[in-house]
Amino acid sequence: AGGVAVAVGELADSLLINLDAVSKKYEGLDATELAISESQERMAVVVSVEDKEKFLNAAAVENIEAAQIAAVTDNGRLIMAWNGIWVVNLSRDFLNTNGIRQKADVLVKAPKKENAYFDGFIEKHSNIDVEKKWLNNLSDLNVCSQQGLIERFDSTIGAGTILMPLGGKYQSTPQEGLAMKLPVLEGDTDTAVLMSYGYDPKLSKWSPFHGAMYAIVEAASKIVALGGDYKNIRLTLQEYFEKLGKDSAKWGKPFSALLGACFAQEKLGIAAIGGKDSMSGTFKDLNVPPTLVAFALAMGHVGKVVSREFKKENSKVVLLPVKILEDGSPDFDQLKGNFDNVSKLIAQGNVLSSSSIGIGGIAAAISEMCFGNRIGFRVEKEMDIEELFIPKYGSILLEISEDTNLSEIPHLILGYTVNHRMIEIQDEYINLKAAYEAWSTPLENIFPTKTEELKGNIDIPLYTSKGQKKSSIKIGKPRVLIPVFPGTNCEYDTQRAFQKAGAQVNTLIIRNNSTKDIEESIQALAEEIKASQIIALPGGFSGGDEPDGSGKFIATAFRNKKVKEAVMEFIKNKDGLILGICNGFQVLIKLGLLPYGEIMDMKEDSPTLTYNKIGKHMSGMVQTKVVSTLSPWLSKVKAGEIHTIAISHGEGRFVANEEIVQNLMKNGQIATQYVDFNHNPTYDINFNLNGSVYAIEGITSLDGRIFGKMGHSERIGKGVCSNIEGHKDQKIFEAGVEYFA
Repeated sequence: AGGVAVAVGELADSLLINLDAVSKKYEGLDATELAISESQERMAVVVSVEDKEKFLNAAAVENIEAAQIAAVTDNGRLIMAWNGIWVVNLSRDFLNTNGIRQKADVLVKAPKKENAYFDGFIEKHSNIDVEKKWLNNLSDLNVCSQQGLIERFDSTIGAGTILMPLGGKYQSTPQEGLAMKLPVLEGDTDTAVLMSYGYDPKLSKWSPFHGAMYAIVEAASKIVALGGDYKNIRLTLQEYFEKLGKDSAKWGKPFSALLGACFAQEKLGIAAIGGKDSMSGTFKDLNVPPTLVAFALAMGHVGKVVSREFKKENSKVVLLPVKILEDGSPDFDQLKGNFDNVSKLIAQGNVLSSSSIGIGGIAAAISEMCFGNRIGFRVEKEMDIEELFIPKYGSILLEISEDTNLSEIPHLILGYTVNHRMIEIQDEYINLKAAYEAWSTPLENIFPTKTEELKGNIDIPLYTSKGQKKSSIKIGKPRVLIPVFPGTNCEYDTQRAFQKAGAQVNTLIIRNNSTKDIEESIQALAEEIKASQIIALPGGFSGGDEPDGSGKFIATAFRNKKVKEAVMEFIKNKDGLILGICNGFQVLIKLGLLPYGEIMDMKEDSPTLTYNKIGKHMSGMVQTKVVSTLSPWLSKVKAGEIHTIAISHGEGRFVANEEIVQNLMKNGQIATQYVDFNHNPTYDINFNLNGSVYAIEGITSLDGRIFGKMGHSERIGKGVCSNIEGHKDQKIFEAGVEYFA
């Protein structure tokens, strides 16, 4: 925030900034626009004068635009020049005063007791039957599924995702928060990064103080349920309020919210180390509700992260409740004791699944824990029905192992998981299918998850004939070339996978900031192809997938005469292997290397990869079946093997006419298919997320040495996607290396 002026101005006490040197996307920006425009693509760096050229050269190698836009001076002033004139000339002493000091009166209004937030749930649900209560609760916009939105974001990039956003066999249980391995360029790590958030808009509208206080309690509870220690949490707060003007009552809302946040931080002994506020949430007569969102961040251990979906039948499920005091605050001493007990149980390996209680109460938490593996639940504890729907912030549910000793831990046995797909409560039975339907439907028209399913037999006979098993060229450590084009984002994951398999890897950054950069990059690409045994085209969004489709920029580079000749020599005379994953697969298709084995112009009936049938980006895990072992890339697996693979793409739907598909099938060139839980290829979007014809996920060239696939086989590792079961390692990288052994 604050743009160039603030970012650069904070780097040194005295500066002369040349706004003309600031790179820009659009022409015609004036000095003010240049100075305050924000961009997440920019970074300001101070270097010594003697290191300037070295720094600029290093940036050029990485295809990063860099320019000197300011000089550090010693006159104690911040000066900005534009079009040869000074447009800003301010004393640093003045800037350090933070400008003119202002004052405002603040009036804090006490929340109305007659509309007490937590009491409102009893009135709301008192006159309808249990099943209707339960289903209506799941349909609430603050409770219901956000799957269609979640799928739009790449959840597995970096090969460090511990918990997929939606867990379980059916990928239907939303998790408590983010759990990632700490990114490392080399080796591996057991260090996890945990992140969660807390905010209840209805509670915050009733009382900004309580809303902010419970936002922190909720965020902390989620971290504890994930496997973190609340004492290690650091917070950042996002505040958003209506335009305040000079209205003292409006000023009272952010004032009381900050008091509530401070109160919770002091009680828990955790600090907020950052945040951002905005007082502009007003449009005509519409105002945002008082908003203070708490984001909690903590470290954890990869092997101790706990996911939220029920793991098995006949498990005991216990509740660690937190008492709400008369003033509406939680009993913080009890809360901290519960947090410590949960952390202890998780460290001992006694917790199978865990969930904090938030909006929707116990009823919503139990339902969502059931959805992931379609495991039912029986409520054993006698309690008022209304109690199940109150947001009991700070309370935590635990599915525990059978031999867990809870004698010294205050708890309530809520119930047991069951082997039928029902939720049982006081002689009432709620069908999990009906519950899931109520939960998953409300946002379907806005963020769709379903498409019309095609029918037809798309089984492909297993092709077990082997292609060329070994290269005639023997080399102990084959050289892999990974070209990195603008938009490529999977080079690190792919490099790590090949290095782990024993290959020597060279990443070549393709530069396009000038005509000279492009010419030099094309020449370097051709030379590197000649020196390599394997070409790997990783995933990403080449050129932002524009214009009109993915991979066109990369394909254009490979059609250059020098590069094309090098590739054809690589294929025909060097026994070279080529692998394309996701964006790389799209490139191989556009070049004709798949399925034809040579670079050629696309014909009207050539196979292609186009937009997903649902018309949006899809991210998740899919099951694929190996249907051909023709390719040396698949020499370490057997026909019929099933693997669980990450996907993330907007244009992954394989399209080809019937004649081409039949030829590919006859030749064994269809390598892998998307399959359902019965291992049958399908058009069902729950398994074939992009709608590919014949459920085709990957194909090869006629000799099998060129392999393209949509699934990210490189996104694997210890603890990765641990809340999705399945065999994830296809061993394609090891197979590629062994081809030259």
